[in-house]
Amino acid sequence: MTAATQTLISLRDSHMATRDRAEDIRGCKVVDAAGKDIGKVEGLLIDEHQKKIRFLQVASGGFLGMGELKVLIPVEAVSKISGDVVHVDQTHEHIAGAPGFDPKLHAVGQRYYEGLYAYYGYGPFWGPDYVYPPFPRNR
Repeated sequence: MTAATQTLISLRDSHMATRDRAEDIRGCKVVDAAGKDIGKVEGLLIDEHQKKIRFLQVASGGFLGMGELKVLIPVEAVSKISGDVVHVDQTHEHIAGAPGFDPKLHAVGQRYYEGLYAYYGYGPFWGPDYVYPPFPRNR
């Protein structure tokens, strides 16, 4: 296991901030490749060692926090950001089937992240050929 996979933390739990305020997409609406509503960016999971965002923590459904589904979406899935809307290159149905995210209930570590990357069809950020995606500026 690499040091990076051991240090993924929520941005809100760290002493860090995004370089540019426009890059802080917490609270933004998330839509799939067809424009269908997925949910809202509740948090950003960052690699404390390399200081990069690795996953969006997205909450969808439920009422007043009850019955809400929380999933992690790799930053590689972000295809565009327009205003306060984050577009991802996955379908709503595919994201709805992703492994749930609740660090209080699940062991979250390298195996979990490997499974997520495989589920979404991306190589993990600790892989030998990994290249961090450019930030998709507002268009």
